[in-house]
Amino acid sequence: MVLAAGLGKRMRPITTTTPKPLVSVGGAAMIDRLLDRLADAGVTDAVVNVHYLADLIETHLARRKGGPRIAISDERGKLLETGGGVVKALPLLGDAPFLLGNSDSMWIEGPVSNIRRLTEFWDPRRMDVLLLLAASASSTGYEGQGDFAMDATGRLRRRREREVTPFVYAGVAIFKPELFADAPDGAFSLNRQFDMALAKDRLYGLRLDGHWLHVGTPEGLREAEEVIARSHR
Repeated sequence: MVLAAGLGKRMRPITTTTPKPLVSVGGAAMIDRLLDRLADAGVTDAVVNVHYLADLIETHLARRKGGPRIAISDERGKLLETGGGVVKALPLLGDAPFLLGNSDSMWIEGPVSNIRRLTEFWDPRRMDVLLLLAASASSTGYEGQGDFAMDATGRLRRRREREVTPFVYAGVAIFKPELFADAPDGAFSLNRQFDMALAKDRLYGLRLDGHWLHVGTPEGLREAEEVIARSHR
């Protein structure tokens, strides 16, 4: 599943007339960069949710060449946030664990597909959620204190108050659909599912091999384009 329903408020004025998933970075729309990553990793089918400027996203995806095949989860009537959006899309996703990516998740790839690495590391016997994590200190455009600390097995804990942790969620994960069985109606954040997995010591992470690009503001967009240009030299 690709989350593409957000309002992109921090990217204004760029997103006043262009939905954030369609903002071009280094010559390609952000959503295309993620969909290409998924296709390269062997993903054949994807669900994309839409809300803000939904017609533009649907038109763009209809014209897209190459995989994966795309089904639309329509949230025009009400924005459901990340967790509620997944719940609405579950009938399209099926009963097996599924990949989820934010449409603005971007990185410079290492020698091996990070999505493929994530699927190979996935172990449903130990994990309910597996997150792709980036190094908070060296990522482009990120100025926070990190999200998680990770032990040698990949098990995660959240950043404590006034603590700086080495890893930030890079916007790609694998989820068990069972975590949404008793989900509330309407809008809610996927942090609820993170915390459910944490409570059972079943929230894990895998460090991204490459360089993460946090494109949250117009300045972050400019920085990301500079990094991409340098990577092509």
